[in-house]
Amino acid sequence: MRIGIISDTHIPTRAKHLPPALFDLLAGVELILHAGDFVTMSVVEELETIAPVEAVAGNMDPLELQRRFGRKKTLVLSGFRIGLIHGDIGTDRAKTPERALQAFADDRVDAVIFGHSHQPFLRRENGILLFNPGSATDRRREPRTSCGLLTLGETIEARHIYL
Repeated sequence: MRIGIISDTHIPTRAKHLPPALFDLLAGVELILHAGDFVTMSVVEELETIAPVEAVAGNMDPLELQRRFGRKKTLVLSGFRIGLIHGDIGTDRAKTPERALQAFADDRVDAVIFGHSHQPFLRRENGILLFNPGSATDRRREPRTSCGLLTLGETIEARHIYL
């Protein structure tokens, strides 16, 4: 199973629209996971033209998106348990990966997908894949914008795609 991973799109506050290259990069994925901070429902609608969307709301999302998606969830996909959270607990963005992992401390997950920092991140900790796709619209202090691809087969693999 191939899954597109994005976060922190911030439409229309950081960008007016999703980059056209994103649609080409995610063509053919079976699912899209968005780790929060859509800011507007139109992002969900645009992404749903590519594939079904599972998501959580972030700290910048309005109540409508928080009610629809919630703030944390665990998905079972191809036999893997995937934790999905924005990761905005606390103020130190350098600790976002640790906080995202801690949010699933009582769950048995194979991976934790998170956002918030806009910084691409990929690491395995105690057998759990931690993955932040970065932002496809706001590079912040990164050289380029990015998204991710999660591949579920016999193992779970993730990689960043830079736009």
